[in-house]
Amino acid sequence: MAKKKSKREYVWLECSKCKSRNYRTNVSVAEGTPKITLKKFCKNEREHTVHKIRRK
Repeated sequence: MAKKKSKREYVWLECSKCKSRNYRTNVSVAEGTPKITLKKFCKNEREHTVHKIRRK
């Protein structure tokens, strides 16, 4: 039995201030690439900053 092709892919969340890629998550790409911005903790800036999706 063949395995189904996944409609999810791994992406990095990059800090908007220091440009370091701190988090990795998977997102659904069934309807196209989502535009996600999350407020996450950046260990380099030592504060909560906006993180955006970046592919490696």
